[in-house]
Amino acid sequence: MTELLGRLFSFEGIGELLDVPFVQSALIACAVLGLVAGVLAPLIVSRGMSFAVHGTAELSFTGGAAALLTGIGVEFGAVAGAVVAALVFGFLGLRQRERDSVIGVVLAFGLGLGVLMLALYPGRASNKFGLLTGSIVAVDTTNITVLGTVSVIVIGALAVLYRPLLFASVDPDVALARGVPVRMLSLVFAVLVGLTTALVVPIVGAILVLTVMITPGAAAARVTANPVVATVLAVVFAETALLGGILLSLAPGLPISGYVAAIAFLIYVACRLVGRRRRAAVVV
Repeated sequence: MTELLGRLFSFEGIGELLDVPFVQSALIACAVLGLVAGVLAPLIVSRGMSFAVHGTAELSFTGGAAALLTGIGVEFGAVAGAVVAALVFGFLGLRQRERDSVIGVVLAFGLGLGVLMLALYPGRASNKFGLLTGSIVAVDTTNITVLGTVSVIVIGALAVLYRPLLFASVDPDVALARGVPVRMLSLVFAVLVGLTTALVVPIVGAILVLTVMITPGAAAARVTANPVVATVLAVVFAETALLGGILLSLAPGLPISGYVAAIAFLIYVACRLVGRRRRAAVVV
């Protein structure tokens, strides 16, 4: 047991590792990603889109696998796959009763296609594994450029559309009655989520996208009902999980995804306990 813990948690040589260029690039990428994912997470939770994010991640994985097979940059394939998934979910599954079935059908197709493409890929196995579990080694200058560009687009769109998006998320029927373009906002928001999901996949992998895109928002919702406070907390939680995950995974040389998931889960559990204690105090 001690040996296993020593393998999982080691800080030997971490100072030297922090001077390595790809590690610094990964830290920058995670800091930017934490900001974007944290801002989106409360809206995703309030709109009940957790399963949609999972489906989008699988289609992003499919796009990345296609890019890997054809020799195109994985980040561009992941973005294309995620945007296509977001548009499909937006057009075919806007109604709540249809959404889960549409996502399930498209998700299964995309995942099967992605696995087939990975099987056909003749390159290194680490490249295949990275699409599923993420890898900070994969973060380079091109990734940061794409990440920065997409992040500016997402944050800019949210700055313009945040109030009507929040209104449509909290009470879509009343928002529609008040003249808010709920359908258009749903499509735009789906695309924004798709773009951000595509950025998450190369870092934490398609399997654990929910860790970054959902858990910070779900944790924040447990301790506050104020949307602004929830957004700030979600950003803090996302940054803590991502940056903490990198720091913990460096010396052991293990995939970042497991550490990010563990930190995010502990934050969620702590927020549940805080929320329960607050509710108990109010009742008393």
